[in-house]
Amino acid sequence: MNHISPVIWEFLVHWMTNFPLFPPEASKLAPEMDALLFFEILVSLIGLTIVFLLVTTFCILYSKGRHPVATQIEGSTLLEATWTIIPLGLFLLMFVWGALIYFRVYTPPANAMNIYVVGKQWMWKAEHPGGQHEINALHIPTGKPIQLTLISQDVFHSFSIPAFRVKREAIPGRYTSVWFEATTPGTYHLFCTQYCGTNHSAMIGDIVVLTPDDYKKWLAGSTSGMSLAQNGERLFASLSCNACHNAKPDARGPNLANVYGAKLPLSSGGTVLADDAYLRESILNPSQHITQGFAPIMPTYQGQVSEEGVIALVEYIKNLNSNYRIEQTLNTTDLLPEGEVKNTPAEAGSAGQKALPAKTEPAKTAPPKTAPLGMVNQ
Repeated sequence: MNHISPVIWEFLVHWMTNFPLFPPEASKLAPEMDALLFFEILVSLIGLTIVFLLVTTFCILYSKGRHPVATQIEGSTLLEATWTIIPLGLFLLMFVWGALIYFRVYTPPANAMNIYVVGKQWMWKAEHPGGQHEINALHIPTGKPIQLTLISQDVFHSFSIPAFRVKREAIPGRYTSVWFEATTPGTYHLFCTQYCGTNHSAMIGDIVVLTPDDYKKWLAGSTSGMSLAQNGERLFASLSCNACHNAKPDARGPNLANVYGAKLPLSSGGTVLADDAYLRESILNPSQHITQGFAPIMPTYQGQVSEEGVIALVEYIKNLNSNYRIEQTLNTTDLLPEGEVKNTPAEAGSAGQKALPAKTEPAKTAPPKTAPLGMVNQ
């Protein structure tokens, strides 16, 4: 070490400490992915060694000095079959192994906690079910499956946590999802690995993994006072969606209670699964799928409701198990969170499609005094 410059040595120590060849394994999936990667590297190195040795050996044994006159050497069917079948078997093994991991990564467990992540130039915004909001950070507990529902507000982004071996694209206008289960408390790097503009390199953040007890303390100290579903209820009320989606006999829009996860019949004769993507599409592009028995009269909310607002509405509808909350919802824009909607059409909107919010003209009379929507006792 004496013959190495102190400056160079310090640089090497710093580089090896902060830029390891393989990030730490901090999730349940990480060891499985690393095992596949190391197997592929091992097979590649063995293949490279065999090829190198054979080429070197043949260059020596069949050189011009040893064989001035070229002679014909007949092939061996057994040898050709061997070097074909063995590599093919190894490739198929790696393919099946990788496919099993792939399907596991993109099939979250039923008990996974869902967190919404919105990518925008140049930041990540996380929306927790309890109403907690984070920018360029994500707090999660150990020992709990976490499902991330991703979407982009502008261009393509890619949400990457190397320590978890997780990478998933955030696409404009479309939900994507990925899941993981953290195993080791600590702070890990978050990157955008899809070039997204001038400040792409600054689109980074921290994944903070806490013990279950510490995570509960963080939730208690970071709450905004209302859950994501309650924020959706407020927006649902301010848009007067319950004027059409109220489960009354003469309702102009479909009943939204227990609609999430159901297969809905369409006026075109087919059916559609009411998942997150369907609910979002119904809010922003209601004429895409018309529910059987209803007219296509719902206005679009494209450009009026932010991506965060759409997420809140989707979460509210997902948790709507009865029409009690809709009946208690006030038709007033006074409850609209500031900046949530840019403008409101004057004409009444109805929802003649799926699980979509509809919109009517606000009531002319002042609303009666009552408790906040999120606080009404059921």
